[in-house]
Amino acid sequence: MKFKGIVAAAALGALLVGAVSVLHVTPAQAAAGPSKAITRPVALKLQAAQKAIQGGNFPVGLADLDQVAGMPAAHKSPYAMHILNQLYVFAYEKTHNYPKLAPKLEALLSDPYVTAAQTQQFTVALAQIYYQLHNYPKAIQYGTEALQKHYAGAAMQTLVGQAYYLQGNWKQTIAYERGIANGAIKAGQKPSQQSLQLIQSSCMKLHDQACLLNALEQLVVYYPQRQYWQYLLFQTFKSIKSDANLLEAYRLAFDVGVMQQAHEFTSYAELAIEAGSPGEAELVLNSALKNNVFTDPHQKAKAERILQDAEKRAASDQKTLSHTAELAAKQAKGNSEIRVGVAYYGYQHFHKAVQMFTQGIAKGGLARPAEAHLLLGIAQLKAGNKAAALNAFNSVRGDPTLQRLAELWSLKAKSAG
Repeated sequence: MKFKGIVAAAALGALLVGAVSVLHVTPAQAAAGPSKAITRPVALKLQAAQKAIQGGNFPVGLADLDQVAGMPAAHKSPYAMHILNQLYVFAYEKTHNYPKLAPKLEALLSDPYVTAAQTQQFTVALAQIYYQLHNYPKAIQYGTEALQKHYAGAAMQTLVGQAYYLQGNWKQTIAYERGIANGAIKAGQKPSQQSLQLIQSSCMKLHDQACLLNALEQLVVYYPQRQYWQYLLFQTFKSIKSDANLLEAYRLAFDVGVMQQAHEFTSYAELAIEAGSPGEAELVLNSALKNNVFTDPHQKAKAERILQDAEKRAASDQKTLSHTAELAAKQAKGNSEIRVGVAYYGYQHFHKAVQMFTQGIAKGGLARPAEAHLLLGIAQLKAGNKAAALNAFNSVRGDPTLQRLAELWSLKAKSAG
């Protein structure tokens, strides 16, 4: 982070105005505030330094300042030290000598002649300088002070969080950034992506899987980008042991845009056809073909064969789907209505799908009740009823993989994308 003009040029011009005239201060003047007495030798040398610095001759000016600094303490009044340090600060800032600049600024913080406005300015500058010098403990010290005293805002929060991270204090980084993120959420605001990314990276450094998943879950809610969804879904795919659950995982992967491999699209389509959703298979394969996913001729030919099969099944299926729904409604158990709901879902008739899933769940006797509740939630979300979808996702029980998928669909429902 950069900083500018700690001591302005205009202010430098006024530093020693009348310095010689205040060599002798009356008791009445002294009572009005801190003494501004300066001995003549010191004043003359400071004026020479000031002239050289103003003329851009920094080596000469700094040499003069060093001579004053080397004088016996008895010759250097508090006000003389105030002038000396301000001139040092100006010269070091102009010459970008930050290692020497920082101690002079610290000296000014305890200076009785420094104003409240300057104290704020110097505190913020010290945090920035120490950050640039990779002195992260000092950057944190002054950055925290600036924040606590309301001298700075979001940019300083970022500096302190990064300083914790760069010094390798992963746990403190997480605690600090979580505090900032949670504060933003509590205030009804969006936490910064940088805060959430620092948490994510720190969790990875600590090899803390639970911490990492939590960070990624927040990222997909507020910044639903492919790379965050990829990791979450990768972990879920590893736990899948059945084709039915694989199909459900593909549905989410396709919806959040993380499917990339040709075999994923053909596998998804085949599973959708087997589940009675040829319309879904059409949608998936047409999307893949449009985006040139199938670069290998054999893979493309396979995809086109599966697509032709899906189109034939869909054409036949849609002619009788209403009648099939009527027959399903007469069944004692809800499994047939769930299957009809899947077909409607594939044709993107989401309101019809919601109706069939709701009826099937109400009847009961389901072979896969967890899947039925998950499908209901997905259809409700697609139909635009987010609140109902979240309730359905919360009701998924009994299958750990489907429960996890329901949690991820809930994040999708809450996300900005």
